[in-house]
Amino acid sequence: MFTPIHTQEFAELAKQKIAEFNALHWDVSKRQQLGLKLENESGELLAALAGRTFGHWFYLESLWLDESVRGKGVGSKLLAEAERIAKERGCSFVILDTLDFQARPFYQLHGYRVEWTQPNYPFTGCKHFMTKQL
Repeated sequence: MFTPIHTQEFAELAKQKIAEFNALHWDVSKRQQLGLKLENESGELLAALAGRTFGHWFYLESLWLDESVRGKGVGSKLLAEAERIAKERGCSFVILDTLDFQARPFYQLHGYRVEWTQPNYPFTGCKHFMTKQL
């Protein structure tokens, strides 16, 4: 019988088990986290980007900007720096996903294209999966 366990800790354990399995089939030693941040003088976070590089791919997981820095070029510079680091690590492509109310136009402005759109996500919106060749 299956035991329900709806915790973040268990989700992380499941991810770890998949990572262990994957390591049997490819060299994961080159998988690296990629993170960038911008803070103000007080140490408050104004911008954050997080993802990971592996093989030819940079998976951009998160890009967030505080309202006070939006529309001022900070996001463009942050994205360009992450792409530069990814290229330096040997990546040729970027993949990301963004919700319909988030940043699709921003990414398109920077050369990303929609590969696939998941409709009705999570209920009435949609999620766009986007890529870019570096």
